[in-house]
Amino acid sequence: MLDLNLIRENPEKVKAALLKRMDEVDFTEILELDKERRELLVKVETLQSKRNTLSKEIAQLKRQGKDVEDNFQEMKELATTIKELDNKLTAIEEKIKTSIEKLPNMPDEDILPGGKENNKGVREWGKKPEFNFKPKDHMDLVKLNDLIDYERGVKLGGNGFWIYKGNGAILEWALLNYFIEEHIKDGYQFILPPHILNYQCGLTAGQFPKFADEVYIVKGEEDNYSFMLPTSETALINLHRDEILKEEDLPRKYFSYTPCYRVEAGSHRASERGMIRGHQFNKVEMFQYTKPEDSNAALEELIGKAERLVQGLGLHYRVTKLAAKDASASMAKTYDIEIWIPSMNDYKEVSSASNARDYQARRGMIRFKREGSKKTEYVNTLNASGLATSRLFPAIMEQYQQEDGSIIVPEVLRKWVGRDRL
Repeated sequence: MLDLNLIRENPEKVKAALLKRMDEVDFTEILELDKERRELLVKVETLQSKRNTLSKEIAQLKRQGKDVEDNFQEMKELATTIKELDNKLTAIEEKIKTSIEKLPNMPDEDILPGGKENNKGVREWGKKPEFNFKPKDHMDLVKLNDLIDYERGVKLGGNGFWIYKGNGAILEWALLNYFIEEHIKDGYQFILPPHILNYQCGLTAGQFPKFADEVYIVKGEEDNYSFMLPTSETALINLHRDEILKEEDLPRKYFSYTPCYRVEAGSHRASERGMIRGHQFNKVEMFQYTKPEDSNAALEELIGKAERLVQGLGLHYRVTKLAAKDASASMAKTYDIEIWIPSMNDYKEVSSASNARDYQARRGMIRFKREGSKKTEYVNTLNASGLATSRLFPAIMEQYQQEDGSIIVPEVLRKWVGRDRL
């Protein structure tokens, strides 16, 4: 959530930043409501001061044995007026809060405006695989090796679902074990969160109210329902909701494994069939809570960790800095790690590493107190996939395929898979 003070004091700066990812920005209603709110506050404070003075006068008159009936009547009228103004103030503050909650985060100054067309390549690692035979796509390879059952996945769940089987299930679990082992080595705390979350979790993450139609709703009514988590970031950002952390507690570094549940599976192009897009997929997610001055370094750490995981698998990839409209609305800066899928002649994201600055912390009232200070500050929050498997699996199939259709198992996974070839 954006800072109301910043909108009030420098609306043109905020507007210019938001226009990188929005077609139009108008703060007129918010600023008018804010002006009315501040005027009401003055009135309430004046009346409360008058009530306090009158209360002292009544006490003095009573000690003198004088009649205070008129004073009591005035006190009653003051109380009624103050209550009416308080109710009006609460309603206005709720309108302001609702309006600000709908606004996305401000992109960092170095983020380009617009969508995918303005994404900027940062670096590549490894080389695109070359084959001296006609390569197969991952759909053919998983069928040939009996690793995925797409037909029965559709039978059980519908389009956008699949079943891992046999060595396919073992390879998937090996990927998750590899990620988990590496994060534990790096000192991140392992979290297994609930898969069903309450509405406030989505609100704090910045996914609600704007993107509420992208989740599977389990039960409840508007603005008060439970839903299946679309990513474990939605759970991890809420671990310290409504808490005040100590400076010595930061940074907090977490990771979690969960399936991710998405209503919109995205493109239905023939090139994106199979596991490239789906309604349920596995992901290990990294998350950090930091002091504001430490969040830039934390983002570099997360990017580096995600890259090392892909490098460990020996897969060719690139890193892309996202333009404002292509990044999540909650994030000030995002880098994608994109894996090469030979049959698609394209790169597909396997990790998004993002810095939300204090946007999510404001929504969730997540603060910290520096040593020796009574003042609280908002933390910065960051997340990165570490990693999503549903595109790594096809990349492994295609980049490691052999002429006979078999698949070489990346060396780092062999201790879990129990073999060097599928």
